[in-house]
Amino acid sequence: MLKKIFGIVLICFFVQHASARDFPDFTELVEKQGAAVVNISTTQIIHDTQVMPGMPNLPKGDPFYEFFKRFAPQQAPQERELQSLGSGFIISSDGYILTNAHVVGSADGITVRLTDKREFKAKMIGFDKRTDVALIKIEATGLPKITQGDPNALKVGEWVLAIGSPFGFDNSVTAGIVSAKGRSLPQENYVPFIQTDAAINPGNSGGPLFNMKGEVIGINSQIYSRSGGYMGLSFAIPIDVAMEVSNQLRASGKVTRGRIGVSIQEVTRDLAESFGLGKAGGALISNVEKGGAADKSGIQVSDVILKFDGKTVASSSDLPRIVAATHPGSKVSVQLWRKGESKEVSLTVGEMPDDKQVVAQQGGGVATGESVARLGLVLGELNAEQKNELQVKGGLIVEDVKGAAARELQHGDVILAINNLEINSVEQFNEALKQIPKGHNVALLVRREDVTSYIALKLDEKPGKDKE
Repeated sequence: MLKKIFGIVLICFFVQHASARDFPDFTELVEKQGAAVVNISTTQIIHDTQVMPGMPNLPKGDPFYEFFKRFAPQQAPQERELQSLGSGFIISSDGYILTNAHVVGSADGITVRLTDKREFKAKMIGFDKRTDVALIKIEATGLPKITQGDPNALKVGEWVLAIGSPFGFDNSVTAGIVSAKGRSLPQENYVPFIQTDAAINPGNSGGPLFNMKGEVIGINSQIYSRSGGYMGLSFAIPIDVAMEVSNQLRASGKVTRGRIGVSIQEVTRDLAESFGLGKAGGALISNVEKGGAADKSGIQVSDVILKFDGKTVASSSDLPRIVAATHPGSKVSVQLWRKGESKEVSLTVGEMPDDKQVVAQQGGGVATGESVARLGLVLGELNAEQKNELQVKGGLIVEDVKGAAARELQHGDVILAINNLEINSVEQFNEALKQIPKGHNVALLVRREDVTSYIALKLDEKPGKDKE
C-alpha cells in the first residue's frame, strides 16, 4: 500500500514539474510588443431629452399634449459628457492606430496614451460598423509598431496572448488558447471570428491578440457573457480582415463591399436530402431581389450556392463574407445546385450601400445635404431581416441624431412616414422634406420598440452646420 501511495506521489511530482517546463514564457513577447499597444479614452456629448415631470406619454398631435406642456413643470435640455475606455495598437510608425468601431465610432474626442505616458489627441480616419474596425491617427513619428501575422495559419489549441486596458488598467496581459476559428455570431455576417479563452474584459476592446511569434493575428472585439464580465468566451476579428478594412478607410474613408441581392438560409441535413445533395452544405436561396445582381444572372429561389468565384461555400454564413470581399463590378462564376443538378452561371457583383446613408451635397448621392442640416439626422435603410422582425413594409432607422431633433428622436428609432407619406428610402425621405417650407413643422411617424407614435419637428429657418 505504501509503495502504491509513493508511486502516485512520484507521478504527480513529475507531471507538475513537466507542466511547468512546458508552459510558455510570454515575457520576451510582452517586452518586445507591449510598447505598440495603446490606451484609448473617448468623450461623447450626450443631449438629455427634455423632461416634463407628470406628463403622460402622448404624441404631439394629441390635443391634450399642449395642455400638459403648458401647465406641467418643464426642465431645459441638459448636456453631459460620457467617457469610456478602450485599447488599440499602432500599425505604422507615423501614427496610424487600429481599434474597434464601438470604441471610437460615436466619440466627440479621442485621446491616445502610449506606454511611455505621452498623450495625443487622435483624428478619426474612418470606421466600419459591419466589421467593428476603426482607424485613427495621431501626429507622431518613430513609433513602435506591430508585426502582422497570418490568421489562416492559426491552429485550434495554439497559445495566444492579449494586451489591453481592461477597466482602465493599462497594458494588462492575459493568455489563453485558440478555442475555434471561423465563428459566426448573431447579426455579424462579415467576420469569421477567432474564438479564444484569453481573459477579455471591458477596456480590452480594440487591443491586439498575438501568436507566440509576437505577431498580431486579431483584434479583441467581443465576449460572450451573462454577467457582463469575462466567462471564458472571447472573440477576435482576424487581422487580415481588419487590415483590408483599414486600407480602404485610409484610401477613401469608407469601405466598399460586394452585394448580389439574395436572402439565404442554412442547408440542413433534411433539406440536403430533399434536394438530392450528397451532404449538407452551401447557401439556400430563400429570396431574390428583383433587378439585383443575382436576379440578372438567373439565380432562382431554391437554388443552393455551392461555390462563389471559385471559393467553396461550406455553410450559409460563408456566402456573405465571400461576396462582401469581392470587388463591386467583378464578373464571377457561381456554382449552383438546382433541381438535382449542378449548374454554373456568370454574375456581375453589385455594390452594398454604406452602413450609414451619409448625406451628400445637393444634387448628388442618395440624398441632399439639406436634410442633415435641417433635422440633424443620419438615416439607414432597413434590410429584409429588420423589416421582418419589426413586421413593417419599409422605414428608415435612425443611425445618428444631433441638434434639436435629439430631444425627440434617438438612435434605433424607425421612421415609418413623413407627413403621412410612407417612406422606403433615404432618397424618398429627402424628396418629401424638400417640399416642406423652412420654419414649418414636419410630422414623423416613429416606431420605438413596441410603440408607434407621431413626432413633430420644426425645420430650421437657416440650415445649420454638421459637427465633425
